[in-house]
Amino acid sequence: MDIKNDVQKQFGKSADLYVSSTIHKDGKDLVKLREMASIIGEETLLDVATGGGHTANAFAPYVKLVTAVDLTPEMLTAAVKFIKGNGHRNIDFVQGDAENLPFPNEGFDIVTCRIAPHHFPNVKKFVEEVHRVLKTNGQFLLDDNVVPEEDDFDQFYNTIEKLRDYSHYRAWKKSEWLRMLEMSGFEIYEWHRFDKTFRFDPWCNRMNLPQDEKEKLAEYMKGASQKIKNKFKIVIEADEIISFQGEAVVIKAIKR
Repeated sequence: MDIKNDVQKQFGKSADLYVSSTIHKDGKDLVKLREMASIIGEETLLDVATGGGHTANAFAPYVKLVTAVDLTPEMLTAAVKFIKGNGHRNIDFVQGDAENLPFPNEGFDIVTCRIAPHHFPNVKKFVEEVHRVLKTNGQFLLDDNVVPEEDDFDQFYNTIEKLRDYSHYRAWKKSEWLRMLEMSGFEIYEWHRFDKTFRFDPWCNRMNLPQDEKEKLAEYMKGASQKIKNKFKIVIEADEIISFQGEAVVIKAIKR
């Protein structure tokens, strides 16, 4: 429960920043997620850990009903304001835990989850819950930051995320996601990997990182090996971290 309390605390104070975040609002992954979905217009869709509501907002015009669930009340409030401000009325908002979804078995045609599972302490339970609430042949559209397969790169990325955000649990490897999904009864239908550029200051500020902790994080990144700096394309100018590059995947999995 400690990590979930951390999530509520962190995102409760950052809710409005996530609604306006360029990465969350305008990411090319969101377009790809929509393109990958098979939709005829009568679907019920569940958006897990809706955050600022960007995914729910993107799918609302195309499906019959969206249910947006999030652990953090302040996030739901921000999502309601954002989505209803865009004129969508076919959305229900529910406070709930991704690892214990408050919905009956086989209630949804589509489940989406975008840029959130790295906060879940029991991601396997989350995947099992998605499988439970999906109808047979239902679509799971998953989108999250991932780490490279090499362990040193994995450790570096998860370390900087944890230094920036104490509610971060773990970004998983691509191979780990594919295995978890297939072991939980899903069939991988389609997946895409893409680069993701993070501007250091907005990335830190979105979590309201205190200046001393921001400096500690910057020193850690500047002290990384050249191999790591090259891999993550860390840009340093006048001894200041400007940006770095991570990666993400979008996966479409079908419940069998």
